[in-house]
Amino acid sequence: MRLNQCQNFHDFRRMAQQRLPGPIFNYIDGAADDETTYRRNTDAFESCDLVPDVLRGVENVDMSVTVMGQKLALPVYCSPTALQRLFHHDGERAVAAAAGKFGTMFGVSSLGTVSLEEARQISGGPQVYQFYFHKDRGLNREMMARAKTAGVQVMMLTVDSITGGNRERDKRTGFAIPFRLNLAGIAQFAAKPAWAINYLTHERFRLPQLDTHVDMGGGAMSISRYFTDMLDPAMTWDDVAAMVQEWGGQFCLKGIMSVDDAKRAVDIGCTGIVLSNHGGRQLDGSRSAFDQLAEIVDAVGDRIDVMMDGGVQRGTHVLKALALGAKAVGLGRYYLFPLAAAGRPGVERALEQMRVEIERAMKLMGCRTVGELGRRQLRFR
Repeated sequence: MRLNQCQNFHDFRRMAQQRLPGPIFNYIDGAADDETTYRRNTDAFESCDLVPDVLRGVENVDMSVTVMGQKLALPVYCSPTALQRLFHHDGERAVAAAAGKFGTMFGVSSLGTVSLEEARQISGGPQVYQFYFHKDRGLNREMMARAKTAGVQVMMLTVDSITGGNRERDKRTGFAIPFRLNLAGIAQFAAKPAWAINYLTHERFRLPQLDTHVDMGGGAMSISRYFTDMLDPAMTWDDVAAMVQEWGGQFCLKGIMSVDDAKRAVDIGCTGIVLSNHGGRQLDGSRSAFDQLAEIVDAVGDRIDVMMDGGVQRGTHVLKALALGAKAVGLGRYYLFPLAAAGRPGVERALEQMRVEIERAMKLMGCRTVGELGRRQLRFR
């Protein structure tokens, strides 16, 4: 399959599957337990229908939004995700460049494979730093200070990952960072030698945000031990409130799913929340973010910017979330599969397809601006 043959999310996924060794493809594609929540994330959009208006004079469409003080040319952004150079040697560099080209926001993870500073130089668009809460409070302060120096506009604390989800696909192949593959996993890598050649002929794989804490050479600490040994499961609202005050700028919590938690985020001074179940990778059986969106927007949408991610595969999915009151919508696998398939050209093709789909759908809905989308144009089955 060639890049110019990819017309939608599923095409990019197939191309990525052809290129990647099985353990790495399944790391992106997999989720927790029975993967029920993973499937529900996309199915939730299909239980909601659009009701278009006609004859509204929509020759020109403005897709821009402002979220957490950042002006985006598109109502979607590239959510921070880990280990991107494992999928393609360009990794976060490709995503930062593509996001900059389309005038939208992108994120770098604590487990990112390119430094905050380098990513900031690549893209002129707004940058998010996604981080985890560590037992070492000094490390938390150090990470925020580094982000501020790098020019990061938005801090995004992930709050749904105090322990790792049960990802059984990874267990079957022995996938881990550093690699500790079983025979089944090794055989799947051997079947895709082009990936291995690419991996070995480019710069050493590392985690620049955590170089002094996680040893990618198999020594001090693996990624799984990072989650179990370094992150603090005793994190409380008081801890986060202190970080919000210390940052003193745009601060977002990713992984909020209940009205009560959304209200607490407002109370401690957050400027944004992302409704998210981590792509179905943490608590299986969790509601989808789209299913929770309306009640949380009704509760706090006038006091904090509400975003969502999970399961987004089409421009119409984005329109449904915006019509319910989301300020912007995060993309994850939607750009990771194109990244794995073709690097920066893949991400750019995917974002261009999303841009075209949103523009087309807004015209067909009779909406000239995102602000004209509303719940009167939705019906739930």
